[in-house]
Amino acid sequence: MNTLTLFYDARCGLCSSVRRWLTAQPAYVRLEFIPYDSPEARHRCPVIDQLHADQEIVVLSDDGHLWQGAGAWVMCLWALRDFREWSQRLASPAMQAIAKKIVHLVSSNRLTLSSLLRLRGDAALHTLPDVTTCELQA
Repeated sequence: MNTLTLFYDARCGLCSSVRRWLTAQPAYVRLEFIPYDSPEARHRCPVIDQLHADQEIVVLSDDGHLWQGAGAWVMCLWALRDFREWSQRLASPAMQAIAKKIVHLVSSNRLTLSSLLRLRGDAALHTLPDVTTCELQA
């Protein structure tokens, strides 16, 4: 396996923040991020609409394996150099039920959490004015 494709909600501030965090981490495999409701998502994963990707993250490997929810998050951690050990812990039978409950709780409340934490989705960030060219006035 060389690449994991993550289908996420680009309008969700929490989802977009996690995407940026994942992008910044050293990884063993390449991570691609595609908004779940895009034409590219439907092209790459024709069953994406049936998976309710608007409710939980979906991850697709380049060898065709598909994960959703807690399993998808375990795979995301597995891909990261500093978190592979955590992925193995969360994948253990003793932790699977807990991981599933936590992921479901966060996923179910991600829009509320985004609002409370004032996190902006990728779509909103693209509409902000470019502030990198501001100059200080004396």
